[in-house]
Amino acid sequence: MYRKIVSKLEDWKKDKNRKPLILLGARQVGKTWMMKEFGKTSYDNVAYVNCDEEPLAKTMFEADYNFSRILLVVQAITGIKVEPGKTLLIFDEIQEAPRGLHCLKYFCENAPEYHVMAAGSLLGVTLGHKESYPVGKVNMLRMHPMDFEEFLLAVGEKQLLDILKGHDWGLLEIMKPKYVNMLRQYYYVGGMPEVVRAYSENKDLKEVNDIQSEILESYRRDISKHASKTEVVRINQVFDSIPSQLAKKNKKFIYGAIKHGARAAQYELAIQWLIDAGIIHKVPRVSVLKMPLKAYEDISGFKLFMLDCGLLGRMAGAPASQVLASDNAFTEYKGAFTEQFVHQQLTANGISAYYWSNDKTTAEIDFVIQSEERVIPIEVKAEENVRAKSMSEYIRNNPELNLKGVRVSMKGYIDQEWMENVPLYAIDSFVY
Repeated sequence: MYRKIVSKLEDWKKDKNRKPLILLGARQVGKTWMMKEFGKTSYDNVAYVNCDEEPLAKTMFEADYNFSRILLVVQAITGIKVEPGKTLLIFDEIQEAPRGLHCLKYFCENAPEYHVMAAGSLLGVTLGHKESYPVGKVNMLRMHPMDFEEFLLAVGEKQLLDILKGHDWGLLEIMKPKYVNMLRQYYYVGGMPEVVRAYSENKDLKEVNDIQSEILESYRRDISKHASKTEVVRINQVFDSIPSQLAKKNKKFIYGAIKHGARAAQYELAIQWLIDAGIIHKVPRVSVLKMPLKAYEDISGFKLFMLDCGLLGRMAGAPASQVLASDNAFTEYKGAFTEQFVHQQLTANGISAYYWSNDKTTAEIDFVIQSEERVIPIEVKAEENVRAKSMSEYIRNNPELNLKGVRVSMKGYIDQEWMENVPLYAIDSFVY
């Protein structure tokens, strides 16, 4: 299956200042497959070491950082002699090998001729605790579930993708029923590669549900295995609350929705654990729509989204009949799937999102992003009959900011003076 991140891996390989690469991302987003596939297509051979499953790997870095010895151990494990420029050396689940992360520093400083990649399902949590992090000595890339364009390719709809990327809005309007149908499928299946592969091969919805459930259960096992007993309870409480948090009309995260009387001090670490594990994403609030957005972050409010719409649907118990066939597929659940979808496409393409709201008036702009030139407010609508009231009022009341917004809805493309309407199914190719 094609993944867009391959172009960034190719750039990394060609970079004369290349450092060991750490690939971050939640469990099951395809990190291991991508590293192996890239090695197979871009190198003569691949030396793959799983530091969690291979006993020799667990002690590989403990004695010293002698590269001749380490590479001999790798050869003993894999049967592959590691050659500079010809072999891709992969350390998977590297956080499970004592001093493994720290060793990457010495590959960078003393053996830069070797091409080294590392990954781990909970590597983000490890780095979040600052354990042996080789500051300035590694390159880092983050991997996400498949976006809508990658999904179209995976299920054999390359022609639809080509039309989408051509931005022929008249043709896209004619083809709208087909895109809406594919969008429904993506909402239900999501972008987890194993789920997408199974769906593309068998179209078996029970198999889709079973794999999604297995992935969610693997997250819970990770929580139980790697967090303290106190943290486990709170992390699971936050995790379980995500569907109900997104079902609210105002999707600002409310601690009291976890349990009565819950406070930020009790759950901040639990939220951060899930963020570091890549399972959820935090969208901070900003006080004003000015560049740089980070400077105007308001710590009093934020939203939390799941990493994948298919997993969100499985957690919420969304029935296939409602998502795949109902005319209300995009409006049920108070538009939660629609906002989740848009956020997932932004995140998958490396775009950091914020949001703006006014607690006094209940006005809210769903997402705010920043390009090289400007700040872009984004209003998300799950229907065709739309009115972006909050965004239009904000733009009208702040003419000095010179804003032009984007409304994402089921309507066709419209370019107005203050706003562009982009079809929901075209958001990926529009913002990337």
